[in-house]
Amino acid sequence: MNLPALLIDHWRRFRGSDRYAESLRVGLALGGIVAWCLARRDVHAVIPALLGAIACALAETEDHWRSRLGTLLLTLACFAIAAMAVQWLLPTPWLFAASLPLATFALVMLGAASGRYATIAGGTLILSVYTMIGVDAAHGSFADPWREPLLLLAGAGWYGVLSLAWSALAPQQALRLALARSFDALADYLDGKAELFAPVHGVDREAMQLQLALRNERVVQALNATRLVLVDRIGNRRPRGTTAARLQLYFMAQDIHERANSTHHPYDALAEVLFHSDVLFRCGHLLRLQADGCRARAAALRLRVPFRRSPIATAALADLHDAVAAMKAQASPPPVEVQHAVEALAHNLEAIQIRLGDATRHAPAVDDGLVLQDPGPQTLGEAWDRVRIQFTPRSMHFRHALRLALALLAGYLVLLAVHPRQGYWILLTTLLVCQPTYGATRRLLLERVAGTVLGLVAGWATLKLAPFGTWQMGLIVLTGVGFFATRQRRYALATAFITLFVLLCFNQIGNGYSVMWPRLLDTLIGAGIAALAIYLVLPDWRGRQLAEVLAEALRSDARYLERILAQYASGKQDDLAYRIARRDAHNADAALSGQFAAMLREPDRAPASREALLRFLTAAHLLLGQLSALGAHRQAIPARALASVQASGRQVVGVLDDLAETLSGNGDRLPVPAEGVFAPPAGEDDTSRFVLGQLTRVMTQYTRLAGHARELVAR
Repeated sequence: MNLPALLIDHWRRFRGSDRYAESLRVGLALGGIVAWCLARRDVHAVIPALLGAIACALAETEDHWRSRLGTLLLTLACFAIAAMAVQWLLPTPWLFAASLPLATFALVMLGAASGRYATIAGGTLILSVYTMIGVDAAHGSFADPWREPLLLLAGAGWYGVLSLAWSALAPQQALRLALARSFDALADYLDGKAELFAPVHGVDREAMQLQLALRNERVVQALNATRLVLVDRIGNRRPRGTTAARLQLYFMAQDIHERANSTHHPYDALAEVLFHSDVLFRCGHLLRLQADGCRARAAALRLRVPFRRSPIATAALADLHDAVAAMKAQASPPPVEVQHAVEALAHNLEAIQIRLGDATRHAPAVDDGLVLQDPGPQTLGEAWDRVRIQFTPRSMHFRHALRLALALLAGYLVLLAVHPRQGYWILLTTLLVCQPTYGATRRLLLERVAGTVLGLVAGWATLKLAPFGTWQMGLIVLTGVGFFATRQRRYALATAFITLFVLLCFNQIGNGYSVMWPRLLDTLIGAGIAALAIYLVLPDWRGRQLAEVLAEALRSDARYLERILAQYASGKQDDLAYRIARRDAHNADAALSGQFAAMLREPDRAPASREALLRFLTAAHLLLGQLSALGAHRQAIPARALASVQASGRQVVGVLDDLAETLSGNGDRLPVPAEGVFAPPAGEDDTSRFVLGQLTRVMTQYTRLAGHARELVAR
């Protein structure tokens, strides 16, 4: 590849990255503010205007321009109220101290209405602290009470206009990137699934299943984010053109996820029986090629180039079918049950390959107008109802709101006691570090302290090398862009960027060295307050909600199974009700994975409890895989076998619901059914035989889940 082509390729990849659009918007916004301030020779306006733009960027949501306009107006209204309130209350410390926790609690609770409101509320809290910092940078002057709020709002409005224009000029970009993230997550999941098919003795497949469950959580999160972007684009309209084509890609990703999640037979048993066959090797090889196909889909979306099918994957699929035929033709073939499982597996992999190449194949109809369920509140009354039901100490949202309110109050009192000037970084650190969970708070605490130290060292070196000059304005813009480019994945580096940004800003109106030690001291104090708050104020240890999370996973699986069984009577149809049930089951499984990850980070967790939860998590993910296999092979079965299948299915749904209710209610009387308690009769055709066989495996898995649940609740 020659140099021009190489440069073009690098440019395309950079343009297709997730952070490109936001980083470019931030660069334009900050650069415009700096140019405006330099042109007016008003350096003191730099800090509040830049902070306003950053706050607006942090409150941004990936909406279509129509929705973004309303969101922007609401954001600016909240910003205006917050900035004015801070400016007027700050000269009266006792009144400000009384108002700060009340406003914090109200804003955090507002976020219970939806993710959009939560983002706006978080941005408003950040802008409130930025207003304090701006007043502090102006040496606490209250002679002109309108100046700082108006500059903050001007910076926020300037970024909002750029964001709105970008959304109107590139309406599909957020959707393309969301779909690309979904296919990238699917690719990682398929790679993890391929590892289970290694025909090797002594492989720890339980550990592989755990990793697979954690990867499934990332797939679910990516698909949920894509659905929100699609809902915003479609609304109540019938999707058309590019949006309709990308809706089909979303349905494709959902279908591939269900098929990739399917479990047709215990993997250890398959490896034992087929140890001398190449069937499992070819299954794993094909799954890896399909993972590459998902990555190719993601790259095509990011780079806006046509997707090209892989001829290697097509050849690998043909080789798999040949291997299955050779296995059945052996002089001593495997048991019939294994043969049927391998045939179903090969059929499922073939369906993934076909679906990966054709987004419209088996796609749900979109003529009814109700394509996707909108998770947001449809009226102000519904939004208030969502907030109102969270007003209970049992609610994680309520506990976090109260915890953060008290933490900020403590931070403000410490600020008054330690150093009223330049002390508002305590509040900002506490606000950003104090998260709803202990694990997230600990991670951000460590990364923020490390990033602050790194940023101060870089700032000291920068000021030593070139203490003055307008060139620092360009570096201010670059560090602001660096913060947004790294804040999602490398928070420590993002903190270093924003610390250097702050030092350079203050160096324009005074001495940058003067804020170094206060910045470090305030970061340590704020991080300490956040740590004490998460540990002492209504600590939200995940073990306390464990029983309900386990129960919700079982309830969601039961509803998913009900929808699956209904389609074995009527035939396959990916209608909205089915897709909601499937998504709820995967969301509950992802919540269980998140529960496990959070409990691992909490202190004083007994290793035995972790082991029990690990076993439950892997068993629950296997159960979902067995249900997914039933969902992947949906088709109408003959009427003569339907009654037996439905009766067996109702029995399985019943025991899953019973275990869920027991976990939600009295955990001391958990049933432990005997192994093989459910033994369905043989069906008269292949489909009913497959369904009854899968239901038998589900019951076996239920037995394990009940035992693991008893062990967990007993601890």
